[in-house]
Amino acid sequence: MAIFSNQATLTYNGNTTNSNIAYGEILDVLAVTKTSVEGVYAPGQLVTYVVTLRNTGTAPLTGLTVTDDLGGYAYNGTTLYPLTYEAGSAAVFVDGVPQGEPAVTAGPPLTVTGLTVPAGGDLVLVYQARANDFADPTAGGVIINTVTVTGDGLSAPATATATVTGTAAPLLTITKSISPAQVVDNDRVTYTFLIQNTGNEAVVATDNAAISDTFDPILTDLAVTFNGAAWTEGVQYNYDETTGLFTTNPGQITVPAATYTQDPVTGAYTLTPGVVTLTVTGTI
Repeated sequence: MAIFSNQATLTYNGNTTNSNIAYGEILDVLAVTKTSVEGVYAPGQLVTYVVTLRNTGTAPLTGLTVTDDLGGYAYNGTTLYPLTYEAGSAAVFVDGVPQGEPAVTAGPPLTVTGLTVPAGGDLVLVYQARANDFADPTAGGVIINTVTVTGDGLSAPATATATVTGTAAPLLTITKSISPAQVVDNDRVTYTFLIQNTGNEAVVATDNAAISDTFDPILTDLAVTFNGAAWTEGVQYNYDETTGLFTTNPGQITVPAATYTQDPVTGAYTLTPGVVTLTVTGTI
């Protein structure tokens, strides 16, 4: 909705008089909303956006363009874009009927052109964008994302904004190695378990993280360490020498959260995972 005003001036015999001010109102016929399906993001994760254009007028709105700023924010004298459009992900539905992939320019900013909203109808634009190296990876991170709709049939651009927040969660991976790789009977071998956390929250005791492994061949005379500190059987872990089953007790494994640094020049975030090491040494 836009308010406009107008005033006339009357001149005669060197005199000037003004009319009253007349006010009018231009009613918006296009309503725009934008939502995120997930509501959250993590580095490298896809975020699905739904943009709805509703035409309350009696004539179709043609030749519309939707521009998405992909969350652009000012940094170090430039604009960084924390989202990257996922090629081929855009689809359009008019009054619920699929229209296929529209004309898209990936940007940034992202633009979708040639859209038509029928009179009294709606158009839904669905697309995905991936959180990239410029997206704040911390638990308090946000991406504020705005679309702007323009076209000859509109009295003014229409906008809508969606905000997604960084996912607060650990993300663990585990790798296992053996040393030495070549052994004979009665040799001592060491299994090393490297656990990495690339998430923005630590794994704490109440998360009940645990490792289980069945050693084959079965090991005897175990020595176990966690980050270099000796563990005691029956306290931090259990081992069955008849089956080779090794298990850590829930809550004994804790892993710090990843840390992040933002390059002061480029603005890209670099991740350093939280790391812990469990070693199990025994005789074959």
